[in-house]
Amino acid sequence: MRAWIFFLLLLSGCAVAGWAQLAPSPDAPPVSTAPALAEDEADAPLLKVQVNLVDVVFTVKDKSGALVPHLTTGDCKVYEDKAEQQLKSFVAEANLPLTLGLLLDTSSSQKRVLQLEQEAGSQFLNRVLRKKDQAFLLSVDVNVDLLQDLTNDPHRLTRALAKAEINAGFSLGSGPVPTQGAPRGTVLYDAVYLAAQEKMAQEQGRKALILLTDGEDQGSRTKIDGAIEAAQRANAIVYVILIADVESYLNQGFGYSGYSAMKKLAEESGGRVINVGNNGKKLAAAFDQIEDELRTQYVTTYISTNKKQDGGFRKVAVECKGDGLKVMTRKGYYSSSTEKDH
Repeated sequence: MRAWIFFLLLLSGCAVAGWAQLAPSPDAPPVSTAPALAEDEADAPLLKVQVNLVDVVFTVKDKSGALVPHLTTGDCKVYEDKAEQQLKSFVAEANLPLTLGLLLDTSSSQKRVLQLEQEAGSQFLNRVLRKKDQAFLLSVDVNVDLLQDLTNDPHRLTRALAKAEINAGFSLGSGPVPTQGAPRGTVLYDAVYLAAQEKMAQEQGRKALILLTDGEDQGSRTKIDGAIEAAQRANAIVYVILIADVESYLNQGFGYSGYSAMKKLAEESGGRVINVGNNGKKLAAAFDQIEDELRTQYVTTYISTNKKQDGGFRKVAVECKGDGLKVMTRKGYYSSSTEKDH
């Protein structure tokens, strides 16, 4: 499915904040058969309680980089804005349903590595997807295209991967993303925003976006902070497999600056960057590492001690007992909001 028309129309006609809104359910509410309230009961004030239940998914490694799989609730503490929170649940979770989004950079800079990405990506999806898991596939160049919608069938994903092709052209001011006359190359931040907002936000369980890219964004309407916020709101981890022929950039005098932006995008959401250059063995190893991490995660929940429903950002930190343990988790979340927009 080459053209992701729904998303592109949203991009062209709306501000970023209004790109995606879910349609309300068409089902009519059920007819109540409960007896009517007595007059004194009907006039009684209703007590409404807002509970801010927060899910935190994290991975723990020791100082040598090995995964730590056997921690318990007494081994870890969770802090929100530096205030310790009381944990409601804590599980080492390998089988909670997993939703994956594979974002494939198909801009001209990737023509030497596309086949490597297709082969390694196909092998990864065939290994990692289990009965309750699902995945989708996007290509990203001057447009964001949905090559395969959410499915549990790795064969469909493999076929979609095989059909991905390089878009070698640039667009001057045409298409869905305003560029004010500047050439559009790879709308990477737009792709992350749309994937998180349109695909991940409605899903339950563990969620991860995997970007196969050189990390260079050109022409996105969304800024990097907007892409990070969308991932955080969707509670989706972002992994970036940085695959690029960096020497060719330098030889052509373009320079290369993708790493720092991708590091920020990944780490703020609880993921990380794996730099593989243009090496097929390193690419396969990167997918192996991601698979291991996704299958060795902890999930904990708590009710925030901050009762404000202001839509603000809350910083989250997880600390686990042990010599040199390192925790990978999102840097925070956005609380729900009950305040009216002004």
